[in-house]
Amino acid sequence: MQGVKVDLYDAMPSVGRKFLVAGRGGLNLTHGEPMETFRTRYRGPEMPEDCWVDWLTDFSPQEIRNWASGLGIETFQASSGRVYPKEMKAAPLLRRWVDRLRGLQVRFHMLHRLCKIEHDPLLRLHFKKNAGKDSAENMLDLFYVDSPDAVILALGGASWPITGSNGAWTSLLDHLGVNVPPLVAANCGWELDWPADLLDKIEGLPLKNCRASADGEYASGELMITRYGLEGGIIYTLGAALRRMQEPVIEIDLKPSAEIPELLRKMESVKRNLIAESRTRWRLSEQAHALLAWQAEMRGIEDPAHLAELVKHFPLSLRGPRPIAEAISSAGGIAWRDLTKSLSLQGAPAIFFAGEMIDWEAPTGGYLIQGCFATGRRAARSAMDYLRQKGLY
Repeated sequence: MQGVKVDLYDAMPSVGRKFLVAGRGGLNLTHGEPMETFRTRYRGPEMPEDCWVDWLTDFSPQEIRNWASGLGIETFQASSGRVYPKEMKAAPLLRRWVDRLRGLQVRFHMLHRLCKIEHDPLLRLHFKKNAGKDSAENMLDLFYVDSPDAVILALGGASWPITGSNGAWTSLLDHLGVNVPPLVAANCGWELDWPADLLDKIEGLPLKNCRASADGEYASGELMITRYGLEGGIIYTLGAALRRMQEPVIEIDLKPSAEIPELLRKMESVKRNLIAESRTRWRLSEQAHALLAWQAEMRGIEDPAHLAELVKHFPLSLRGPRPIAEAISSAGGIAWRDLTKSLSLQGAPAIFFAGEMIDWEAPTGGYLIQGCFATGRRAARSAMDYLRQKGLY
């Protein structure tokens, strides 16, 4: 960045708060699966074909590991394929990252909340200073205006608002004619009405090694039963499919390791206590068997064939997703048709976007942070190219 002056503005008292929150689970930086599969994890309405191929080539999962290593933070790949810092902490990495940026003369401006963007054609950014403080004396110096040659906006989505990611930026783009589909919860739990007596038996228990589908999409892994519904990797992966459904239903295969003929063979000698016998003969967990018994009783199932069909196609009707403030990430954001391939705004080439401001989503597992880094790298390089073309660098 030699020859370029960089100013970083943040509404919060310190930078990287969402990075730190993500680090509570060990900071899943990226994933080690083959790139052919990795790039398919990203989706979004009207998303340009192969855009993620370019961005992930520009900043690959290996490069994010190299970047961390360059900061003195070594990483490892778990058996799941997820990549973490060996310390399983976010703070050391963030601290060294900030130190490097300060060494590169990046100037940090905390408690500066962006409140207005002008582009007529000069670019001006209006900030409210001391945005996180409430004392009367701080109201005396409210506004600050910067006139940068180019700006990269990375204001986040609308999940975990305590980190500053509250989605309030959407109204700032109205006068620029930007289409911003509403921000909605992604990678979140979904609600359903459990019977109270059933919930007493199964709350807090996982459904492991199961497979589920919604609206023609499939996911395998684990579901966690909660008092309000379901959490876990499967429901997160199927979130986009569930949102498309007018009446969202998830269908669970409680025994993916066995097909119906095999299940029926194991029940051939059963003459009575069909549901009770299914637990041991099909090797169902306590919670999976409790779910099966609940629905079998409601449907009046008394024969092995219908019970086997139910265990392989177990439907649950869902009310809707949990509040966006609880979500790990959000979907929605700036529509792809309003962005160029360089991630600048159509009609405002000095304004670039990165991260969850753009209308894409991905499952948990390292894809979210990788996506933010990859779009950030593309936006930064595009901004540098813009400055060169204008003779400003």
